Amino acid sequence: MIDQFINFVIRPPRAEYNPEQYLWEKDFTLAGRKFRRQDLELRNGRGHTLRCSHYMPSPFPDDTSLPCVIYCHGNSGSRADANEAAVILLPSNITVFTLDFSGSGLSDGNYVSLGWHESNDLKVVVSYLRSNEQISRIGLWGRSMGAVTSLLYGAEDPSIAGMVLDSAFSNLFNLMMELVDVYKIRLPKFTVKVALQYMRRVIQKKAKFDIMDINALKVAPKTFIPALFGHAKGDKFIQPHHSDLISNSYAGDKNMIKFDGDHNSSRPQFYYDSVSIFFHNVLHPPQVSPSCSSKYEKYYDLGDLQVDAGIEESLFYEMIAGQPLGIDAASTSSAPPTILSTDSVGDYLPGIVPVRNSLVNDVNSVSAHEPSQLQDKPSGQSEECCSYTSSTRESWGRCSSLGSDGEPFPDCTTSNNNDLVTLKVLATPLRSNQHAAAGASDVVREKKKGAKRSGREKLEKLEALSQRLRLCILKRVKHRRNHSS
Repeated sequence: MIDQFINFVIRPPRAEYNPEQYLWEKDFTLAGRKFRRQDLELRNGRGHTLRCSHYMPSPFPDDTSLPCVIYCHGNSGSRADANEAAVILLPSNITVFTLDFSGSGLSDGNYVSLGWHESNDLKVVVSYLRSNEQISRIGLWGRSMGAVTSLLYGAEDPSIAGMVLDSAFSNLFNLMMELVDVYKIRLPKFTVKVALQYMRRVIQKKAKFDIMDINALKVAPKTFIPALFGHAKGDKFIQPHHSDLISNSYAGDKNMIKFDGDHNSSRPQFYYDSVSIFFHNVLHPPQVSPSCSSKYEKYYDLGDLQVDAGIEESLFYEMIAGQPLGIDAASTSSAPPTILSTDSVGDYLPGIVPVRNSLVNDVNSVSAHEPSQLQDKPSGQSEECCSYTSSTRESWGRCSSLGSDGEPFPDCTTSNNNDLVTLKVLATPLRSNQHAAAGASDVVREKKKGAKRSGREKLEKLEALSQRLRLCILKRVKHRRNHSS
């Protein structure tokens, strides 16, 4: 049992993954803009190679430097966990750097140290970014072990602009004592302490660090970097009072956000929104050009429904054909496929262009002749259509929940006037007060029926397209995170 507990500390399940399958593509489009993933290798002070990835605009702007957030994963995680961070921060002109710490993922090393050696790995990454003239301010975003790593490093480097600390533990020794109770190991406290002292010596010999040195409460009073703490209310692995203790002793500006869930659950959308606002305030990224999302390079032949070229052609033709996709475009972890996944469609929503005015005009024309036929159309269909036509990150944030389990979008509204017109027309067409003349010929009636039939077909095509879009995207984008253990 003691050996298992030692492995629980220094050798938890290691994430094994294929970067081409579980990371964002080398070149991808997000919020109407092009980005790229640059893979690189760094070497830490112990001679271990660290596998890293840097997400940035493509091409990188020549006339200005951009801030960067370094994402630090948990004890069983990898750089694939930063996929969520990329979705949140890249549209705000904040680059994202992520790595596999030594002993994790695809990097060298046999053991993790829950923040001790990882803080030295983080120092190597920060030094690399400091040498890059294209990078301005640097922020840290850590989860679980990564949060403690950020705290330990932040105490030594006050130049860090800000830190997001998700589920940090205050003291490793106290955490291990708590977990004995959580897992209901029925041993006297004295026996447990003796066993932990034995474990301490073994870990020092194997992993070259002292578990008594992993104490965030020692560094918090001398750290002045602005910090945003986050913790799940139902976290039984690292209980919420750990973040409370650190926050109470923290010397810098701080804020605390608590939310429903447990240690490994996906975070709610309002938490990600708070993270985005926090980094925007401390990193001061340059303003995004409004013209970036208004350029349409080409359109596919879909009749009245025109689609931005930002979406892959093969993907969209599979949507039209109603065929499922066979690969994962992105993942938040290296977890094997058996782990439950959480889906997000926010990364592909901005690529859909609003329904063209010709469709609106056709619907208006039909409603002028037969308004009662279209007025009974359920408003839910128009709202769903509206959710896919949003072209700004703000409306995307309201229409989707990053990390939700495929739930419908609860608060879906548009911020575009054309979308509002489309919604109004499709949901409640204007009634016409004019009535058909009593002696209308059969030819005129046939023309009206043909126009009405054409309008219905276009609406049905739009509805089917939106349904296939949701189906294909939810199958294509599967976010998975390795559970801490």
